[in-house]
Amino acid sequence: MGTKVMDRRVQRTRELLHTALMSLIREKGFEALSVQDIIDRANVGRATFYAHFDNKEDLLASGLDGLRAFLKERQRLALAQHGDIDEQMFGFTHDLFVHANEHRDVFKAMVGKRSGAVVQQLLHKMLVDLSRDEINALAPKKNGGTAPTEATVQFFGGALFGLLMWWGNGKMRLPVEDVNSLFRRLAIPSLKAALR
Repeated sequence: MGTKVMDRRVQRTRELLHTALMSLIREKGFEALSVQDIIDRANVGRATFYAHFDNKEDLLASGLDGLRAFLKERQRLALAQHGDIDEQMFGFTHDLFVHANEHRDVFKAMVGKRSGAVVQQLLHKMLVDLSRDEINALAPKKNGGTAPTEATVQFFGGALFGLLMWWGNGKMRLPVEDVNSLFRRLAIPSLKAALR
């Protein structure tokens, strides 16, 4: 019984810190904010912050963990479908664009000029990791395709990251369905060619 109460307290504290981080990113951008800004906004003590996170980058990375888990599940479900391979490929991208669109103000602040390299590196790594999982699931077991696997992973992770950055830095007026369709139209034939 005591563990459940503690788990709820921990969860509540982490949620307060994440909420404070997101509101401050909207206002200042990531680079300009400090741990002191975050703990002041969340109304928690410095020791409490450091009991959960090493620094503001660690807090940000933990916030991306939920998105990563959600996208990995969408990817798993798409890859498990029977039928058209085109429907299976990159089955997580629509949800990625929906998420970015639903959190447009935070997304623009995070990937915009005020965000700094840390945010972009974390996002890029997440997309490369998802691309790696995608390619490993689709690559023939005996033959990795015509391109080295890691080169293919980096190519598709970078392409998705680049399109997301372009869209997030001002072109978000393009509807989610259109930007996802654009990515799939470019990526699926390229991935099929790389896996041959």
